[in-house]
Amino acid sequence: MIAQQQSIPTHYTFPPEWAPHEATWLTWPHKEASWPGKLEAIYAPYCKFIAILTLSEKVRINVKDEEMKSFALAHIKKTNADIAKIEFFFNPSNDAWCRDHGPAFLVNNHAQHKKVIVDWGFNAWGGKYPPFDLDDVIPTKIAQHFKLPLYLPGIIMEGGSVEFNGAGTVLTSKSCLLNKNRNPHLSQHQIETYLKNFYGIQQILWVSDGIVGDDTDGHIDDTVRFVNHNTVLTVVEDDINDANYHLLQTNLQELKAMRLPNGQPLHIIELPMPDAVIYDGVRLPASYANFYISNKHVIVPTYRCLKDAVALQIIATCFPEREVVGIDSTDIIWGLGSFHCLSQQEPDVDF
Repeated sequence: MIAQQQSIPTHYTFPPEWAPHEATWLTWPHKEASWPGKLEAIYAPYCKFIAILTLSEKVRINVKDEEMKSFALAHIKKTNADIAKIEFFFNPSNDAWCRDHGPAFLVNNHAQHKKVIVDWGFNAWGGKYPPFDLDDVIPTKIAQHFKLPLYLPGIIMEGGSVEFNGAGTVLTSKSCLLNKNRNPHLSQHQIETYLKNFYGIQQILWVSDGIVGDDTDGHIDDTVRFVNHNTVLTVVEDDINDANYHLLQTNLQELKAMRLPNGQPLHIIELPMPDAVIYDGVRLPASYANFYISNKHVIVPTYRCLKDAVALQIIATCFPEREVVGIDSTDIIWGLGSFHCLSQQEPDVDF
């Protein structure tokens, strides 16, 4: 492994999620405090997610030890998952949100090392859920295992806060990346410079806010997702009396005003918000935008409401070459995230 703390991964880029994957990384859920009273209930939908992933790619799962590995396998074997495609790594964690603490893989098919890892700092969404020391070092441990070059920007950044189009543009939100609980010493311009340097992109587009109940301060993967280089799905709320209505309308108007580097506007497709999901008196951040794109599927969280079918159909029109699959996320969302939050793709450099 080559540790390069001060350098920048020149000529490397972070591929879009629809680019071919070698694997999907997960961190096995084990923290009762993240799903109080429901941890056992999430394993069935979580393992169904794993089973679908194994239809088209490897699944690499961080676990604490052999005991957790055996526990995970026992649950996974209740599905039709292809066990041969599942690999376990002994990387102890504080929590399960691999999108935010997992490795950011960048690629350059013409370089000596075709794949590198960027290990951003992680502070559990502004220090909300200590401890987070185990999560923070997982990307470095993965780079060491695979002997991949490692880059350490030295600032806080979460994978769920950035959305890539594969053509030099990143979407993010001001409410998250400009929050003083992340990098209070950095200006917006400085944060943009870090994003450009360490993700290999040219342009950052900003929406204002995230949805109600999102404890990440507004991750973009709950609100706006690229489906190709110039098209986004963005969630909207039809009920003017709903707390999400005005903030999502603001985001929509901001998206309409944006221009890509070639001067062209975004093609915008509206995606409904599900009916409010409330558990134990708490409004949860349920959103259809928290889908995950695997090699052959788009796996969408559903919430036991009539809008599920509408959302699945809209998403299917955006991915005609993939099968769109809904998995009930009503229990998983009690952890304040869903399938995209739980996963991180590893790009394939041999396709």
